[in-house]
Amino acid sequence: MMETSKTNYTLCPKFEKAFSILGKKWNGLIIDVLLQDGEQRFVDLAKKIPMLSDRVLTERLRELERECIVDKADSLYQLTEKGVALANALESVKHWSHDWVTEEECS
Repeated sequence: MMETSKTNYTLCPKFEKAFSILGKKWNGLIIDVLLQDGEQRFVDLAKKIPMLSDRVLTERLRELERECIVDKADSLYQLTEKGVALANALESVKHWSHDWVTEEECS
C-alpha cells in the first residue's frame, strides 16, 4: 500500500491580500485604464468603463486610494508607485486570458 502524505496548504497572507484587491470586480479594469492612459478625471474614467456605475466607481477608487494604489490630486486620479508596479502582473493576466479564455466565456 502506498503512503500518501498530506500537506496542509496555507495561503500566504500577502498573496491573499493582493488577490482581495485585484480580484474585486472592476479594480483590475480601473488600474488598467490608469496604466494605459495615465491620470484621469472621474468623468473620463466613467466614460472608459461605461458598464460601471458612478457609485461603484467612486467606491472602488476610494478603496484603491486606501490601499495606496491610486492617488487623487487636483481632481485627477493617478496610480501611485505601488499601482504602477502592478503593470507586469496585469500584463501577464492579459497574456494568459488571450491564450486561455474563449469568446463564449466572456458573454
